[in-house]
Amino acid sequence: MRLLSQILEELDYSKLHLAYSPLGRKPAVSPKNLFKVVIYGAMNHIFSSRTIEKSCRRDINFMYLLQGEPVPDHNTIARFKKDRLPKSIDSLFNQFTLLLQKIQEITFETLYVDGTKVDANANRYTFVWRKSVEKYNVKLMEKANLLLRTLYTEKDIPQPLTLAFMKDCLLQLEKEKQETNLTFVYGSGKRKTPLQRNYETLSEYIERKTYYEYCFDKFGDRNSFSKSDTDATFMRMKDDHMHNGQLKPAYNVQIGVEAEYVVQVGVYSSTTDYGTLVPFLNKVETAFKEKFKKIVADSGYESEENYVYLTEEKYSSFIKPQNHEIVKTKKFKKQIGRKENMEYDKEKDEFTCSNGRKLVFKYDSTQKLKSGYERKLSTYECEDCSNCPLYEQCNKSKFGANKTLRFSKNFEALRTVSVQNISSKEGIKLRVNRSIQVEGAFGVLKGNYGVQRFLMRGFNNVEVEMTILCLGYNFNKLHNKRSSNRLKTEYHEVKIA
Repeated sequence: MRLLSQILEELDYSKLHLAYSPLGRKPAVSPKNLFKVVIYGAMNHIFSSRTIEKSCRRDINFMYLLQGEPVPDHNTIARFKKDRLPKSIDSLFNQFTLLLQKIQEITFETLYVDGTKVDANANRYTFVWRKSVEKYNVKLMEKANLLLRTLYTEKDIPQPLTLAFMKDCLLQLEKEKQETNLTFVYGSGKRKTPLQRNYETLSEYIERKTYYEYCFDKFGDRNSFSKSDTDATFMRMKDDHMHNGQLKPAYNVQIGVEAEYVVQVGVYSSTTDYGTLVPFLNKVETAFKEKFKKIVADSGYESEENYVYLTEEKYSSFIKPQNHEIVKTKKFKKQIGRKENMEYDKEKDEFTCSNGRKLVFKYDSTQKLKSGYERKLSTYECEDCSNCPLYEQCNKSKFGANKTLRFSKNFEALRTVSVQNISSKEGIKLRVNRSIQVEGAFGVLKGNYGVQRFLMRGFNNVEVEMTILCLGYNFNKLHNKRSSNRLKTEYHEVKIA
């Protein structure tokens, strides 16, 4: 507690003070002391605002951090985390990371990156799917076009039909109702006029169209969101104890670790890890104006786009390929249809299959990924697969087509470099430390701290909550390393049995 108080006294809170209005009364509890209380609560696995308030009344350590100021109400603590911290928490976290560099605890040498999915504070049955909304939207537009043909000629209806045009039509129906002094009727035994039926039907269509437009706005580049927390995306979680697949609203949390300290936090809606590496490293570089030299990650981050980015930015990448363990198995080596099990002649640029037939280069094609990255794919085709005794083992085609191979040469070359990196003595040491440091950090946060589900909703609030947790983790780590005389130790040495 004293270590926490001493270090947080050195930080600059100017951005946090800007979140408060200069008018009115001065806050009863200073922002700095309130920040200390919140971080100390995270260090002791206390996250609820009401529990923090109770601790401030009963725990002498919390009383010491308040420095004689009145106990903050739980509403004050909740507003502090929701309204005050979002614009300043990154600055405070980065200041602490730079302070660790100042005392030589981190060196910006090696960054271990990993991610995990944490449940959002949302019901699992509140899903909205993009494909369903698109399907219902198309059907609605067909019905709306059919209705509007009774009011206008087909030439006067813009295509595609817009919400603004539908609202203009409704206003005209309203105007026609006023001009004719028509009174709408309701209830059984009442006969509605065509004008009333058209008016009510068009009103319903506008309401549904407005909701679909709202859904498309919330989707962004996602395929789903939750009604309870519209920033949460439905993701495939790890199986439960009965081995049932879990599809829940969640956030993809990324952290970067060096010397056992979390140096950066990021929250994303991507359901995969490889799509988060580039924005995460950009965030690290923007925060510290300094690059790490080595990036260590698991196979979930392997992609041609990430390899190219790390090469262009002059990072030393240590990413484990997704097929690194599979290619060593006997089962893989028996799959004669794979290019890895075929002979390749670099001069002639052709493959030779197990039956001695040649697969020659045919053409190059370009594939554009969702992120906008374009990858070049090369296609090779066997000259003749007819009457081949190994056809069924080699070719999966059901129509007797010739065997084809389609892959990116650039990706294969970059993957080879990565294999060489992780197989070196340094690579083995970094891979061992990755499993200890970054996965160990998630183990502590999710296991010891019990962070299985966020308490707050929305990207900004969730990022604040995760950053507070990581700050509490870092303070505990600094205190433990100092107590066990392990300061300035960056790596765990590889132990051989």
